[in-house]
Amino acid sequence: MMKKQALLNTFINNVDMSETINAIEKMITLDKKSYIVAINVDVIIKIENDSYLKKIVDKADMVLVDGKPLMWISKLYGKPLKAKISGSDLVPLLCEIAAQKGYRIFIIGGKDGIAEQAKKRLENKFPTIQIVGTYAPPFGFEKDTDELHKINCIISEVQPDLLIACFGCPKQEKWIYENFKKYNATVSICAGATVDFLAGNIKRAPHWMSEHGLEWFYRFIQEPKRMFKRYFIDDIKILGLIKKYK
Repeated sequence: MMKKQALLNTFINNVDMSETINAIEKMITLDKKSYIVAINVDVIIKIENDSYLKKIVDKADMVLVDGKPLMWISKLYGKPLKAKISGSDLVPLLCEIAAQKGYRIFIIGGKDGIAEQAKKRLENKFPTIQIVGTYAPPFGFEKDTDELHKINCIISEVQPDLLIACFGCPKQEKWIYENFKKYNATVSICAGATVDFLAGNIKRAPHWMSEHGLEWFYRFIQEPKRMFKRYFIDDIKILGLIKKYK
């Protein structure tokens, strides 16, 4: 397990993008079953009220920081982070490397047909890529033992090196934690909305917006109804946590 440092109510890996990719490739080479989570303000708020989620994040093989506000907070605490590593930046890079090195990829999550659409777009972009499976689980799958068993079998059959899980937090983290030892995939990555970006049905914020910590605002404009509570009610609580953990 890589060295971690404290940040608010959890522990993170202070890595840049190339260190992240090297670590993941090492896990694949060693055939070490591992899982990777990324945290942002939203996840920090959820951890504060969910001790089970906290345990899952604390036990992850790698914890990446996906959010400018957390980078600013780390600076405020005198322990600045090297880089913001978001799933939507990391996964496309991993796909490019996978195409060159023959790593097998499985994409799970998203609405019906979205993972399949992402697969087609990636195959057009990287003709040598091996996406060995995609699956969009039905609503409520995490409470259905038969469905969970079926998913584990589907994944194990194709033995991916990389499993990209896109259910959003905390569902993806809890599902991976409870199942990664049961299915046969080497590295499982919690990747949130990445499947939508890969499929091209949600546009990413322009680079200058992400660089200035405005990615959340771009997403809010795209989905105001869905994002209002998260950004304007839940995430404001981070201010209290900055004080609490200083």
